[in-house]
Amino acid sequence: MTSLGLAFLAGLVSASGFAPFGLWPLTLAAFAVLLWLIERAPSLRSALARGWWFGFGQFVLGLNWIATAFTYQAAMPAWLGWVAVILLSLYLAVFPAAAAGLAWRWGRGHRTALVLVLAAAWIVTEWLRATVFTGFAWNPVGVALVPSGLAGLAPWIGTYGLSAIAVLLGGALLLLSQRTFRTAAATLIVIVAAGGLAWAVAPDPQGQGAAIRVVQPNIGQQNKWDPDFREENYRRLAGLTGRPSATPRLILWPEAATPDFLSLQRGARRRIASLLGPNDLMLLGGVELVFGPDGRSIAAYNSLFALDPRANLRGRYDKAHLVPYGEYLPMRPVLSAIGLSRLAPGDLDFWSGPGPQTLALPGFGRAGIQICYEIIFSGHVVDSADRPDFIFNPSNDAWFGAWGPPQHLAQARLRAIEEGLPVVRATPTGISAVIDANGRILHSLPLGTAGAIDARLPGAVSPTLFARLGNALPFAFALLLVALAIAVRRKAR
Repeated sequence: MTSLGLAFLAGLVSASGFAPFGLWPLTLAAFAVLLWLIERAPSLRSALARGWWFGFGQFVLGLNWIATAFTYQAAMPAWLGWVAVILLSLYLAVFPAAAAGLAWRWGRGHRTALVLVLAAAWIVTEWLRATVFTGFAWNPVGVALVPSGLAGLAPWIGTYGLSAIAVLLGGALLLLSQRTFRTAAATLIVIVAAGGLAWAVAPDPQGQGAAIRVVQPNIGQQNKWDPDFREENYRRLAGLTGRPSATPRLILWPEAATPDFLSLQRGARRRIASLLGPNDLMLLGGVELVFGPDGRSIAAYNSLFALDPRANLRGRYDKAHLVPYGEYLPMRPVLSAIGLSRLAPGDLDFWSGPGPQTLALPGFGRAGIQICYEIIFSGHVVDSADRPDFIFNPSNDAWFGAWGPPQHLAQARLRAIEEGLPVVRATPTGISAVIDANGRILHSLPLGTAGAIDARLPGAVSPTLFARLGNALPFAFALLLVALAIAVRRKAR
């Protein structure tokens, strides 16, 4: 097998560490192979190519759920979904290629320095992937470590720092295989000890909040916007909401739960509010229209509404980080002309909201809202000036296939660990869940089932270091790794 073929195979294997498989030791082994390939690259160009093929393999397998999303695009053939996966992976692989090139340029000639530089470069390139061209932060390598226990380091070094830990562990495996026992053993001992210490000192969430009911109606994407299923969809949501009671409840419906324009249609608000008890409050997804000077609708917001029992809206959050082609169509005149419309139905594009906000919910505390895809952006999920008591992540994963929903859940768990805040997810088809501030899943509903979760809102912990400093932490970690690489090279001389 050629070096490029081996790099591609290693990338495929690395993706097995992500949900739904969670085989994170294979991800570490794959990074050991990548480091071995970079070390033996005869030129910078060769190192870049090996890193690119590794990234291409990782993304083309890990993002296969995007192909399923295209099956809901009626104007285009289903096979176009796999074309989209491949094209996106061709672009995203540029970032692992850049990391490999930096590692070869500044770390070659010394194995330990190579490992350290690749780990530092992976932090920077993953951050860039999450930032440039609106960013695509899905499946950072660090999320593969959530089941391992090492995710306890996330409050101290962030998600991108956790990705560097995965690279360092892969490097330790390489050093062991090449009989550099002292360095490898030291690396393993330090990382495992740090991970164990992080979990040991992590405070347990204190107390419990209000009663919540998370509704998962199991409404598939094929029926979600079909007018013939409108009443059936409402009936499912209403039935799972349960009977009103005197006990205050926070009712949580998924993203885009209602097709009604709640700001404009008081009758629709009254119908939904009739499901609530006198002290209840509901958070539900819907659409807010934007009108031009002539009174015609020109755009929309993907919104979250707070509705009280008197059919009054007590707050609204507008999604800020939108999905290209899912919620708006770049170059609309050109792409519409060739039959490519948005994957979500409708002729209007969504506009972006102002960013993370906290909604005050009388009787239920303060909620930070992140709609669907927004939850994957490390360091951008909470209004630091108005820290919430919990994060609510209404989502529509119904078009994400079998791999997308568990990957989405894993990333939500990592946000809980980073921020020290519980996360509650409500989705139409799963996986809905209640996650505590240490990332543990307390309650969940499986994919493809209808049901409801009755629980108490978990408590938060004190603001973590990451909650205070954000992505300055992984960048500081990257600088430390580079400094160590310089030190070991000088010592070797």
